[in-house]
Amino acid sequence: MTSPGPVLFQQSRYGYRNRSFRIYKFRSMRTDACDAGVQQAVQGDSRVTPVGKILRMTSLDEIPQLLNVIKGDMSLVGPRPHVPGMLAANVPYEELVPYYFQRHTARPGITGLAQVSGCRGSTVEASRAIARIDYDLDYIEKWSLRMDLMIIVRTVRREFLSGSGF
Repeated sequence: MTSPGPVLFQQSRYGYRNRSFRIYKFRSMRTDACDAGVQQAVQGDSRVTPVGKILRMTSLDEIPQLLNVIKGDMSLVGPRPHVPGMLAANVPYEELVPYYFQRHTARPGITGLAQVSGCRGSTVEASRAIARIDYDLDYIEKWSLRMDLMIIVRTVRREFLSGSGF
């Protein structure tokens, strides 16, 4: 509504066993200012449209990922899928964290333990980026249906009800 371009955004992401898949999201950035996805959006990012700001704040931009769940590329809960070559602390994640690819032993999720544990948002600081991967691996190691349900409840409370998304 506030910038020309498609409503849906598609992007290649790492999936289960490092296989690439196309993720779907509602577009929240201007099409003329998007990069390949390796640089995360930050607070006050000029690429984000006015409607995109609302979508991100309420996490409604993630709703089309339910198509990815139906297709079997994603699950509701799991490590968030990254763009190949995504930067963390200004270096590719896989260079910053030597054990990075271990997180791909689980199907990626719309939400995950890292997100509900406060590791959502910027990965400019190396320690926050590494903590995210550590939460992902902790989730994989300790997985249970109870944990998934807890993560879903915490996600609804944190992202949809409080509007803390970005």
